[in-house]
Amino acid sequence: MKTVAKPLEKLTILSFKGVQMRTFHLTWMAFFLCFFGWFGLAPLMPVVKADLGLTKTQIGNIMIASVAATVVARILIGKLCDTWGPRRTYAALMGICSIPVMTVGLVQSYEMFLLFRLVIGVIGASFVITQFHTSVMFDQKIVGTANAVAGGWGNLGGGVTNMLMPLVFGAFVGLGYMPGAAWRMAMVIPGVLLLVFAFVYYFFTKDTPAGNLDEVEAIHPQAVKAKGTLAAAARDPRTWALFLAYGACFGIEITFDNVAALYFSEHYHTSLATAGILAGTFGFMNIFARAVGGIMADKVGSRYGMAGKGRLLALLLALEGIGMALFAQSSSVTMAVLLMLGFAMFLKMANGATYAIVPFINRRAIGSVSGIVGAGGNAGAVLAGFLFKSSSISYSEAFMYIGAAIACVAAIVALVNFETTASIPEPAELNPIHLKA
Repeated sequence: MKTVAKPLEKLTILSFKGVQMRTFHLTWMAFFLCFFGWFGLAPLMPVVKADLGLTKTQIGNIMIASVAATVVARILIGKLCDTWGPRRTYAALMGICSIPVMTVGLVQSYEMFLLFRLVIGVIGASFVITQFHTSVMFDQKIVGTANAVAGGWGNLGGGVTNMLMPLVFGAFVGLGYMPGAAWRMAMVIPGVLLLVFAFVYYFFTKDTPAGNLDEVEAIHPQAVKAKGTLAAAARDPRTWALFLAYGACFGIEITFDNVAALYFSEHYHTSLATAGILAGTFGFMNIFARAVGGIMADKVGSRYGMAGKGRLLALLLALEGIGMALFAQSSSVTMAVLLMLGFAMFLKMANGATYAIVPFINRRAIGSVSGIVGAGGNAGAVLAGFLFKSSSISYSEAFMYIGAAIACVAAIVALVNFETTASIPEPAELNPIHLKA
């Protein structure tokens, strides 16, 4: 009888050999493109604001809408990964969400724009699939590193989006389109890319190292898919501690992706292109910062166990909160950028450290745990969004309050014992297919 292939014990970044490394690269590329659809409008908001006559409160509502639907979507997508498989789930998500991304340019009112941002936000659930897929493809010794690199390179799309979309917009203006039409045309580009990549992902990845779910079931008739995973994940208090932690790091990351260009443009009076470059620098740090967090977590975990990983996460969150509070008080754009890079480093390392813990909370419910924790990121973004929509709170004050809230979450995480009592599983157990004894 054919045996289940084991996850890789080594991450060879430059290799596409084997289904594990091919899936690794395609999954971070998919997440990268999803960011273009999800946040492609963020660096164009100064133009959209003028075109649709949006108020500060309305922009705040739009920011909230862009991340609100993702809270529920990530939980549902996590469950689908456990039961339907990541390959079909990712392909369907990209294909369906490409439609509102391509057609958002048809809107003519605030209400319709708000609705489209809500629907487009569903694509943010792509992160859960990326983390799930890398979790089943790599051994527990390096799964934190693999998750962090894939997540970080995918998150890099947030930074590149801020830099590239103003250039795409400018290209359409150069072709003769008025600004009110150019931002609409610009959004067609990421929509088309998402639709094409949906087919690439479906045909060139596998659900597990052993093959797709139906193929594994054909080889092992006794194989069963994970059941009751969502309830099991929700009963574990460690899941909710990570929910809070991810809200305090990734939730703030996507909030900053949403507001950074507008903040630099209005607070420091930079040009649209300059604001996009400065905001993009924040996201561009994902090329290495999240990976550093995952690598550190794996090394700490190998020496101090899950408790050590938890303490590392708490420390990174505390440093992030302090850095953001200092950023909020910057008196010059130069100082603001330097402090932004500082708190961004700790924030993105915390992202990586969080998902170095996730695969070990419940190894038979990786998708559901990943979905709940991922939803925490968007829940944090929703809460932060209410600060930015307030007419009585300035953006600088909002950043101050967020810094204080992150420090509080760090204290909570420090009190949680992430140590597990179960023995370390065989690598095959990290697959979403579980064989009956």
